[in-house]
Amino acid sequence: MSSIAYLYHPDCMHHDMGVGHPECPARFSAIEDQLIASKLFDFIRHYEAPAATREQLARVHDKKYIEHVLSFEHKPSTYLDPDTLITPQTPKAALHAAGALVMATDLVMKKQAKAAFCNVRPPGHHALHDQAMGFCFFNNVAVGAAHAIHHYGLRRVAIVDIDVHHGNGTEDIFRNEPRVLFCSSFEHPFYPFCGADTVSDHIINVPLAANTGSEKFREAMLNHCIPALHKFEPQMIFISAGFDAHRDDDMSHVSLSERDYAWITQELLLIADKFGEGRVVSTLEGGYELHSLGRSVATHIKVLMRMY
Repeated sequence: MSSIAYLYHPDCMHHDMGVGHPECPARFSAIEDQLIASKLFDFIRHYEAPAATREQLARVHDKKYIEHVLSFEHKPSTYLDPDTLITPQTPKAALHAAGALVMATDLVMKKQAKAAFCNVRPPGHHALHDQAMGFCFFNNVAVGAAHAIHHYGLRRVAIVDIDVHHGNGTEDIFRNEPRVLFCSSFEHPFYPFCGADTVSDHIINVPLAANTGSEKFREAMLNHCIPALHKFEPQMIFISAGFDAHRDDDMSHVSLSERDYAWITQELLLIADKFGEGRVVSTLEGGYELHSLGRSVATHIKVLMRMY
């Protein structure tokens, strides 16, 4: 068993888009409650995430857009798209969510942790270079991957997005960056209604039909994502860990279970061990049914700790 870094920040609880919104503060608590119930909480190393700097954000986001988001600390709450409410508490939460990925990258690159999981919100993989959407403001995983490239000089960084929604923001940001291999599995057709037609040597999209289920999900990943990762030989793997494809989550129609999340995590660890000294950083994206979210994250962390 190896301990992993677990990153969070209290400000991530204060971002609240209103009663009934699926991306709610209770997601954070559901994960921690399950880690305690699973007796994992005391075996992970806890870190309070710093705020990302403007320089770190500007590697993946337009500078005017960054200032626009941060300005809402002093403005009334506003919908930036039909699903995405920004409040005065959002900018600090978003800064710490992105900063968690920077710190996690540092911990793993400096061998202070073998792997890291960031329990942060708001999520990030729908955030475009210059636009918020789909509950996301800053693209957290993109900030981490860009930090690995620019600060540590890595030449091959992989991002694997297992959320049930396509990581369109991450694709947008790294569309012309061959140092990043982006693999995204997602239900199609489904929000954000793109990705299935992408043609690129370093963007591997894996659209899944509704009711795909475990067997077809694994088959699709083994036929597309896993071979691409072996060919790319990543020096580090980032995981956009969305758990909304779970069969208990009514956000989607792909019926996965905790065993499927364990399986894909194990597959990614094998690749990280082979090519990248085991370096893995994972961050929370979707997952809205609180019980299945907590169980799935606990399972994911068990695998990262080599306990599963």
